[in-house]
Amino acid sequence: MKQYKFILSGGGTGGHIYPAVAIANELKSRFPNCEILFVGAQDKMEMQKVPQAGYNIKGLWIAGIQRKLTLQNTMFPLKLASSLIKSFSILKQFKPDVVIGTGGFASGAVLKVASMLGISTVIQEQNSYPGITNKLLSKKANKICVAYENLERFFPKDKMILTGNPVRQDLISVSEKRSEAIDYFKLDENKKTLLILGGSLGSRRINQLIAKEIDWLSSQNIQIIWQCGKLYYDEYSKYNSNSQNLNPKTQVLSFIDRMDLVYAAADLVISRSGASSVSELAIVGKPVIFIPSPNVAEDHQTKNAQAIVDKHGAILLKESELDSEFKIVFEALLKDKGKQEDLSKNIKQLALPNATKQIVDEILKLVES
Repeated sequence: MKQYKFILSGGGTGGHIYPAVAIANELKSRFPNCEILFVGAQDKMEMQKVPQAGYNIKGLWIAGIQRKLTLQNTMFPLKLASSLIKSFSILKQFKPDVVIGTGGFASGAVLKVASMLGISTVIQEQNSYPGITNKLLSKKANKICVAYENLERFFPKDKMILTGNPVRQDLISVSEKRSEAIDYFKLDENKKTLLILGGSLGSRRINQLIAKEIDWLSSQNIQIIWQCGKLYYDEYSKYNSNSQNLNPKTQVLSFIDRMDLVYAAADLVISRSGASSVSELAIVGKPVIFIPSPNVAEDHQTKNAQAIVDKHGAILLKESELDSEFKIVFEALLKDKGKQEDLSKNIKQLALPNATKQIVDEILKLVES
């Protein structure tokens, strides 16, 4: 059997990295002898996360364009040229059968050069509203794996396959891990657990909200697991029950390694609506209040959340509504068991749990054709 070679490129945030790692793991499980190389941005989190997952990675000198005039923007043409040249060198040396991009500016450079060299490319678009990089790349891509319906206005219809987003396979059966999760996080099984997720980098606005309302939340007879992000941990770790005698228990974490267990423990979730978070929450079927980040390209987080809200699978609160609406909306959900059950059932119906396998099936059609 031929020894296949694959390049995966995606990064900047966990939402681009984890799908790429999931696809790599599935490729490895089917072809243990295949060679896999990642390409990312040299100063971004993928340079740590990918080696931790057991794969080699090469970094490009690339960054996105800022929304305001900065010195960084004036460097963009130079960085882009550097990344295209280095991508050419990597592709000529590694000679991949297929290049798979999961988003981020590094993937744009690699897929662009791969298309120019006649190498098969696959785009994995996670959002309901694609970014400009993938829209441009789609014209030359062989296949485009999408997670939402109705993207024909952005991508060629004949190249699109509705697969969903890759998620951690250990999330598929979290309901069976409830007891283990209660023990792992040392929770009271008789109290509701609120899980707060700010995305892989953390969310300043969600952290500010929870800090402001922590006393009120504590009065609701719930326990809290609050993922505040590495950048914010020093500022918000003081809200840990260990450092303040809060009642009920509050756990402030910079990062959560056991997402399967934290989802199993959660009864209610407050979350950003990045593509990976939305896909994971659909798989685990938890009632969620989405607070989209307004500071992302094309406001795609709001569009991701709205796609779920339109199917009655979640609640959406904009950042501008938090001061006036959060307590009303949260308390109403906390006290309405029927609403919680409806949201759980409806979001779970939108889950696509076999996404990773389907994406790899499409990749293999290219190498076997």
